[in-house]
Amino acid sequence: MLIPIAILFVLIAIGVFFWAVKSEQFSDLNKQGHSILFEDDKEQHNKSND
Repeated sequence: MLIPIAILFVLIAIGVFFWAVKSEQFSDLNKQGHSILFEDDKEQHNKSND
């Protein structure tokens, strides 16, 4: 019983992985990392000075 459940989980994981690749979830991995570092903080400074 344990082996069929494990095979089912592996098939689901493979399906989710291929769905993510097909829907371009991995198209730009560096964008989100750089947006944290180079975020525009001018709007926050203007609100705090008012």
